Amino acid sequence: MKVITYGTPFATDAVVRPCPVGDQLQHFTYTETDILRIFSCPLGDKAIVYGLGETMRGINKRGGRYVSYNTDTANHQENTPSLYGSHNFLIVDDPDSGCFGAFFDTPSRVTFEVDWKGSGALTVSCEGQGLRLYLLEGETAAEITHEFREAIGRSYIPPLWAFGFGQSRWGYKTEKDFDDVVSGYRNHHIPLDWICMDIDYMDRFIDFTVHPKRFPDLKAYADKLRQEGVRLVPIIDAGIKIEPGNETYDVGAANGYFCLNHEGKPFQAAVWPGLTHFPDFFQPEARAWFGSRYQVLTDKGIEGFWNDMNEPSIFYSEYNPKGAIGRLKDLIHPQEAETGENSTYQDYKNFYHRIDGELVLHHEVHNLYGALMTRASGEGLEQLLPGRYLLFSRSSYIGAHRYGGIWTGDNSSSWALLKQNLYHMPGLNMCGFLYTGADTGGFGGNADRELLLRWLALSAFTPLMRNHTALGTRRQECYQFGDTQAFANVISLRYRLLPYLYSEFMKAALNGEMYMQPLGFVWPQDENARACEDQLLVGQCVMIAPILEQGALTRKVYLPTPMTEVRWDGARFRTRAAAQGWRDITVPLDEVVFFLRDGAAIPVGGPAQCTDQVSLEQVQLLGPGSTYQQYLDDGQTREYGPDHIRTLTRA
Repeated sequence: MKVITYGTPFATDAVVRPCPVGDQLQHFTYTETDILRIFSCPLGDKAIVYGLGETMRGINKRGGRYVSYNTDTANHQENTPSLYGSHNFLIVDDPDSGCFGAFFDTPSRVTFEVDWKGSGALTVSCEGQGLRLYLLEGETAAEITHEFREAIGRSYIPPLWAFGFGQSRWGYKTEKDFDDVVSGYRNHHIPLDWICMDIDYMDRFIDFTVHPKRFPDLKAYADKLRQEGVRLVPIIDAGIKIEPGNETYDVGAANGYFCLNHEGKPFQAAVWPGLTHFPDFFQPEARAWFGSRYQVLTDKGIEGFWNDMNEPSIFYSEYNPKGAIGRLKDLIHPQEAETGENSTYQDYKNFYHRIDGELVLHHEVHNLYGALMTRASGEGLEQLLPGRYLLFSRSSYIGAHRYGGIWTGDNSSSWALLKQNLYHMPGLNMCGFLYTGADTGGFGGNADRELLLRWLALSAFTPLMRNHTALGTRRQECYQFGDTQAFANVISLRYRLLPYLYSEFMKAALNGEMYMQPLGFVWPQDENARACEDQLLVGQCVMIAPILEQGALTRKVYLPTPMTEVRWDGARFRTRAAAQGWRDITVPLDEVVFFLRDGAAIPVGGPAQCTDQVSLEQVQLLGPGSTYQQYLDDGQTREYGPDHIRTLTRA
């Protein structure tokens, strides 16, 4: 990997390994205007473009236009240009001309046009004062990805319990609400490990507070649920309410830890608690202060958090007080940010950060804000907790993967967004985000039984497995849909497979590998594998081909090599040999089908209702193979490393 510098780039800290300077630009032609640096290269007819992390459309990004400018948009469509994260790494894989990777490292806005409108070219337009362009060469996309992952540093490693099933809903307000969820799952014998606490647990939606009437003794309540095998995972938002007398506000204001407006005063914007200031996460001292505030909750037995609203999301501001009606319009029409009409986009040009003694306009470094909140949280939790912590966030940039995971934002209950969940996984893995997943069943809208079951069958293989939905939607807990046996069947598979899924995740994190990858990464010479958009390799041994169409009980699956078909019906695994090539499979709603690569065997465990009951060590091998290299540790401490590998051999 080599780097070429243009202009005066901002240091993002995304790349942590020293890199030689390139002496000439390869693959791209370069032009420059008053406001843009433009890189362009031709795309061969057979070229696939992988990457770009959290962007819409398929695994192959050809035909799309993508804008790296972190945006709070709840109405995801195929042509939505911007989501919550900016991940400017891509690979052009052309069987005729070769394979290369490129990382456009800048926190400013970047536009990627990938064979847009049939142009036959990749064009990348970068705003801002400068950038670092990292170029990577390799024989395969997998090889290039590994080199990039090594350069950006090890991915965040969560505790074992974070791989359990989580339930969330905006609207759980009281201890009784949470008790009802726990009993609902336990009474129907559906596994559960953690429940998220959305903004209603707070006192008037104020960060680092607890509602005194709803949770009079949060520590005692968290300890009680912990005895039942369930952990609480509270939300933390980016805005700090302007309220003298509140310790978080007082310390932040006294020390100059908030972003500034044009007049040099703390910038004011409204979010859930009303008017707030935004912490200036670009200041190391502000990050340390903010991270230390999590102690309010870790002292109450909390071991995991999710960060939200950190693009940052703005309802209205002191410079743009148009109110909630206009904000709703922005959410429905996020594309107006492209023309500068979106109110939040304008607000991003109305406040500043103090960076190394200089004032820097937020717009110029916008894409780093959420990532630095994640860094502040992760570094704080490293100090506050003796073992691993759960942390996942909404907004991100490459580099945040070292401190926490992400979920893919406020999706909706649709079959299109189920497919998008699958499409997102490889691109995010390429950029270091291994602990990731979508809101299973959809955040907005009303999931029906079929959609939720099919989504769970995919989420059973993603590291972050959370059922989350919005206030005002249908209740989406798995026991709300009549006959619950099918839900118990699907989620129980997750727990049976944890010895394998955890092992493969850890090996991928420690070795800079992919946890979920496209078939074309493994079989780059196979045209059918390269073209496959709806199947993924999970770890090194498992291939998934979930049902993604409404009403479908069958689907076609492509096997690049002979494999073993595995069917889980809630009680036992059934296996049979499957020949190379295309085949039809039938998958009832209460079953999950996946495949093992030729000659593979994977470790599976016994039944469990939570990860406390999961033994990673007491396992059996499933599949025709005779051995498996298992990563095994305690799942809690930070004592992880390559020496934790053991060889499992079939008895």
